[in-house]
Amino acid sequence: MGPFKAVFKIIEDNNCPLYRLEERLILSEKALAFPKDKEGCLILVREMTQLLFELLDETEQGDTDEKNPRVFTCSGCTGLIKFVRIDPDADDFTFPEVSSLTAEQHELIARISDFSVMKAIPRNQLVQFVGCLRERSIPAGASLIKKGEVNEHLYIILSGEMSVEDDRVKITTLREGDVCGEMSYFGNKIAKSSVRATREAKVLSLSGDDFGRLMGKAESVQLFMVQLLAERLFHANTVRAREFDACMHGTIKDMVPAELFQIFHMHQKTGALSLELSRGKAKVVFREGCIINACYADQFNQDAIFSILAEKDGMYRFTAGLSPQEMKAAEIGDFMMLLMEGVKRVDEGKGPDGSLP
Repeated sequence: MGPFKAVFKIIEDNNCPLYRLEERLILSEKALAFPKDKEGCLILVREMTQLLFELLDETEQGDTDEKNPRVFTCSGCTGLIKFVRIDPDADDFTFPEVSSLTAEQHELIARISDFSVMKAIPRNQLVQFVGCLRERSIPAGASLIKKGEVNEHLYIILSGEMSVEDDRVKITTLREGDVCGEMSYFGNKIAKSSVRATREAKVLSLSGDDFGRLMGKAESVQLFMVQLLAERLFHANTVRAREFDACMHGTIKDMVPAELFQIFHMHQKTGALSLELSRGKAKVVFREGCIINACYADQFNQDAIFSILAEKDGMYRFTAGLSPQEMKAAEIGDFMMLLMEGVKRVDEGKGPDGSLP
């Protein structure tokens, strides 16, 4: 018989300050290994040491019951966990039924059962999901998420009111049952917008790791998030376009040329974009989102576009409307091909003609 080794999987997390659902603990005759990058709980160390002697005795006597795994519970501190022993070589493990819900969990489930995100969660994962949630209070005026900063949580608004903002542009208002933080999760964990409490609010937070495991197991949750993302992106783009129409001027530092061009193309704008750049004035003319002519310094059309895309500072202003002659002009090239080629040249440090400096 080889060295003793027992692997445990956490099946219930009731406000444990250290460990989360599905994380694993590994117990051997000489050591206890905790989940990666997690501190060791001294209470758990003491209890697992006692458990080790029990398991060694069971192993010698052959008393283990693999069909009905025993559920272990730590004695708890500010929270507690439940865990079961699993096959060390198993890729996955099916949660046993957990029927014991705390009074707080029963109350929370009843309160949020009508939330759209809750309706997407399978019933057999509801207990585990609720066990992952952490409640937070956000004072009026305080930020929950800040644009440009790392955000590793998904949030469900429990009460109050939150405002989603992109710099000075208000994107939407979130209220009870709404979700936020999903853009950070599906991106690089960098928040694309800020979320601020306009009234004192309470939120339920879910870590990105816990949410990722839930997504991996439930197609209904994946579908919910895809639909939510599509709706959010459409709404955000519509609001930004409306704001852009109201004040079509600004600085290149706030919105680089590639972003400007994409907005005009996406919303099929017709008019002239005038720019003050490092080498003088530039002009790009759009007809229903397509570029029909461009000039910058002594360059024209495609070469001018490639040079404008390389600029990082300056001012811009858009004026709607074109002359009858301009409305009949041909496009200077496929918009996406122009944009991709221009961005590629900027990344490679090439000039408008494709040559290296």
